[in-house]
Amino acid sequence: MKQLMLALSVGMMIAGTPAGAAVEAAQVKIENVQVRQSEHGFVVLLRAEGKIIPVFVDPTVALSIHGALSGEKTPRPLSHDLMHTILTTMDAKVTQVVITLRGGTYFGALSVETKDTTKVFDSRSSDAIALAIHFKAPILVGRDLLDSAGVSMKEPGGAETL
Repeated sequence: MKQLMLALSVGMMIAGTPAGAAVEAAQVKIENVQVRQSEHGFVVLLRAEGKIIPVFVDPTVALSIHGALSGEKTPRPLSHDLMHTILTTMDAKVTQVVITLRGGTYFGALSVETKDTTKVFDSRSSDAIALAIHFKAPILVGRDLLDSAGVSMKEPGGAETL
């Protein structure tokens, strides 16, 4: 794939793992998330350990993630803004997201904590990423996913390409 064209370029350090939460040895914490536009559409870049995992998303999800990263608000709430408001109002929050790869498809496991319990919900990886960013929750990927889908992003001068 050719070098990405920057339409939306925002980086964000994902907040640390909540106190008391265990990160499995086979999982890697995402250090940085960016939204960009390529010739193939919008892509979310998940960075960990010098590699980037590209996750292609639709324009609405890209806008939602960009807004959560940059703090920019749309005139009307997007679906992820609505879910953030609903969960916050109900004293619930996203505590972490785990992205996995099965059969060539990314899956998201969205952990939501309430006063009484924590539930894990199956979701699209892009929705899970968007909600994790809204809640400043850690995003985790399996080491196997990072090793199989992660792309080294270094080029001379430190610029990153995909």
